Amino acid sequence: MALVLPSRWPVLGRAASWQAHRAGWFAATLLTAFLAAHGPAAAAGATPAGQTEDVVQLLTRIQQAARKQDYAGVFMYQQGDVIQSSRLVHVLDGTGERERLEILDGQPREYLRHNDDVQCLIPERKTVLVERRRGDRFPGLLLGDPANLSEHYKIRTEPTPHRVAGRECRLITIEPLDKLRYGYRLCADVETNLLLKAQTLNAARGVVEQVSFTSLRLGSEVDPQSLSSRWNTRDWKVLEASMQPVDLAAQGWRIPAPNGFKTIMQVSRAMKRGLPVSQMVLSDGLAAISVFIEPYDSQRNNQPAHGASQRGAINVYGARIADFWLTAVGEVPAATLEQLAQATEYVPPAPAAAAPAPAPAEGGAK
Repeated sequence: MALVLPSRWPVLGRAASWQAHRAGWFAATLLTAFLAAHGPAAAAGATPAGQTEDVVQLLTRIQQAARKQDYAGVFMYQQGDVIQSSRLVHVLDGTGERERLEILDGQPREYLRHNDDVQCLIPERKTVLVERRRGDRFPGLLLGDPANLSEHYKIRTEPTPHRVAGRECRLITIEPLDKLRYGYRLCADVETNLLLKAQTLNAARGVVEQVSFTSLRLGSEVDPQSLSSRWNTRDWKVLEASMQPVDLAAQGWRIPAPNGFKTIMQVSRAMKRGLPVSQMVLSDGLAAISVFIEPYDSQRNNQPAHGASQRGAINVYGARIADFWLTAVGEVPAATLEQLAQATEYVPPAPAAAAPAPAPAEGGAK
């Protein structure tokens, strides 16, 4: 799809897959159990400072595991009764990261990545779409610095080991401390810290969507030749998604970020019919929200509906503001997007003051 949504897991029909929430996690359980048994009691609900620090470090190691290792396997994405399988190959060489993601169900799609540059192959149109990717694609996880995650989530590891794709993994539970975000349940490989499985949980702890490796090879078992596409794209059309940085506040937009979310990107891109669409991406380090702003067109067919809609963990909220249409998209509860959209304001910038007329020259006509 044209707009890059902030979801982490691969979603059917999406031009940027969950290839969107990814990575693996944690090891402080034994230390925590020892301190609980032999140390002074902590306040109810509080997380010991040392444990918080260890968990944050573990999140960082999981993110690094997704970027700094060779691995290949098949993973399954599930959203309700919809299941999609994908084959992933990731290799680190002298030029950085190289990756090939092949969607195995439905319309054939391939994503070829070199560091942050991605080529999306669309065989039925003989088209290559060139774009840039976020760093949280499965099995990656984080968007930005995880240092403040403990202010918004309760993160803990479970003592009982689990198995995913034939490998032992640690189970990590991430519970939101407010109603602005979802929770997560993750399983990270004990030996490598690579994320093997991730689930997104709603307020009732029900699974909204999940992604999991079903087979996995690591290190020397990965053949770099499997990075090669099976498609010959020599005569295909190449489209590059051009983006320009923008300052939405300078343009008059007042977009209040939910508590704990920070702006990580502001860009403008040309969409269908050449109309500009501005995008702001907000993240708390785990969850992400994209805000799209485009000129309102009352004559357009398929005018988006005002209000909320949902697909799995992805919620969408649309609203008209002045002569613009705002769409907030995110893997957060619908109420979070509604709150953001309804609090957003557009204040047209004041016109530039006219330059003062030049003073008459000395001795000029009176």
